[in-house]
Amino acid sequence: MHAKNDLSKIIKSLGLVFGDIGTSPIYTLTVIFLTLQPTLENIMGVVSLVFWTMTILVTIEYAWLAMSLGKGGEGGTIVLREILVPFLKSGRRVTVIAVLTFIGVSLLIGDGVITPAISILSAVEGIRLIPSLTNISQSSLILIASLIAIGLFYIQNKGTEKVTSFFGPIMALWFIALTISGIVSIFSFPEIIKAINPYYAAKFLITNGFAGFIILSEVILCATGGEALYADMGHLGRWPIIKAWSLVFFALFINYLGQGAFLALNPDTKNILFEMINSEAHILYIPFLALSVMASIIASQAMISGMFSVVYQGITTKIMPMFRVHYTSTEFRTQIYIGTVNWFLLIFVLTAMFVFKESSNLASAYGLAVTGTMTITGIMMTWIFFLRKNISRMCIAGFITLIDIVFLISNMFKIPHGGYWSLIIASLPLAIILIYTNGQKRLYQALKPIPVEKFLEEYIPSYNEFYRIRGTALYLIRDSKNIPPYITNTMFCNKIIYQNNILVSATILDEAFGVKAQLTETITEGLQVLEIQIGYMEVIDMETILREAGIEENVIFYGLEDIFTDNPIWKVFAFIKKITPSFVQFYSLPSNKLHGIITRVEI
Repeated sequence: MHAKNDLSKIIKSLGLVFGDIGTSPIYTLTVIFLTLQPTLENIMGVVSLVFWTMTILVTIEYAWLAMSLGKGGEGGTIVLREILVPFLKSGRRVTVIAVLTFIGVSLLIGDGVITPAISILSAVEGIRLIPSLTNISQSSLILIASLIAIGLFYIQNKGTEKVTSFFGPIMALWFIALTISGIVSIFSFPEIIKAINPYYAAKFLITNGFAGFIILSEVILCATGGEALYADMGHLGRWPIIKAWSLVFFALFINYLGQGAFLALNPDTKNILFEMINSEAHILYIPFLALSVMASIIASQAMISGMFSVVYQGITTKIMPMFRVHYTSTEFRTQIYIGTVNWFLLIFVLTAMFVFKESSNLASAYGLAVTGTMTITGIMMTWIFFLRKNISRMCIAGFITLIDIVFLISNMFKIPHGGYWSLIIASLPLAIILIYTNGQKRLYQALKPIPVEKFLEEYIPSYNEFYRIRGTALYLIRDSKNIPPYITNTMFCNKIIYQNNILVSATILDEAFGVKAQLTETITEGLQVLEIQIGYMEVIDMETILREAGIEENVIFYGLEDIFTDNPIWKVFAFIKKITPSFVQFYSLPSNKLHGIITRVEI
């Protein structure tokens, strides 16, 4: 029974985790040999580089090192920050880690936009090998790819719970097809197997010098999506993903060997994978093309779901605004839909397709954000192993980080040729994160909350003197030690005091999941505190928590800020606050009981 469950998780992970890296054979070698002469030495060197890139950057960095650093079963850049921060005593170091996290999350979003564009467009371009469609225009291909992307993003709010069960088997079929086609091609040129020897990779880099170094920026395409192993760890667990990766790695490299063998025998080839399949089994080409389109859609779906998860982590850890979240599954708490993120991604995916026009051009924009994310992961892992005094892993992580930096520098040469695109996209969430986090600090300071001890000095006589309304009132607060001014204005200026007054504070736990709610003993007559602790990936039902705590409220008060400022940056912050849901909307509290109290604030 256990083995059957394990196999089920492995198959599911093929669709959930490996869609992006699994579709990289469609374009990786094709893009590299657009500018590189397909000599035998170059083919052997490039295939060797592909093998060792996947081995070092995906297998060792993510499958071995990063996935050993989970927290509550979860992975990702924000998790690394949660692991690191407790070790750090200096506020400056915490700030450095916060900035690295912000950049890492932003780069992941920047990279995420390119994935659907290049995956879908490169698959659709295979239509040209169908005899009756050889002359189809690139504009028509872009239109087809765009319609597929629009359809994919349009169905996101319906939830993917029902269709995701098909993703794993489809990707399993895709990897089987890649393996078989690779083996068939290898038999025609067995010498390609020697490319496993790192000698060929080293020889290629030494022989080609600076040009070989630049080629690394295209070689990294074989590892794009490798970060999903760690980021998606919480969905299925560490071991099913690691076991699945061993199968995926084998399928991918066998196919890369096959593509190398086919190119060695057919140096005039332009679209290597599709021409190889067309040559091996012409009658099966159209079914394979349809399979490749489905695989690219699955790769895009995995990216979209991953972006929703990353943004949700950002919301609950208070580094991002509270975008409206819809829960699309009653069974899986990780299945969410964030409309703002969905349409942001679609707009930039379509723009990328129409600006770059061909998948080979999109490759110029792809890779910079990936290597940036990998470098940040490497730095944070090395730091963690150092603080844990795990010297051997620290040295390995440090060495891999140096390799990440080499790839990152190589990809920086893409900036004038399209790499700027992912940086522009990444700069938008980074700007939002920086403005929002700093704005929240400024806002909190401007509101000047008073210590609970001072609050009690005025509350006790007011409670005894003023008329008390029957029932229970809830007041939403940031923490139970400091009372925001809207509560003092409501109680002491407007003289609105209920018989039972409960201060409700919600804080985020270091763990990914778990909800703890505790109603304190009465602080003073008519006053209690409900402290709710929530895992940063937890999707909660606030009404259920209140009922389980035995609370039947008559009214819920919460604070709203009317921000007044002349500073253009804080005007952006004020706009963000105005268009995003408040705490009460985010947690879907009963609207008929809500009363927002506005406080004018100057920052």
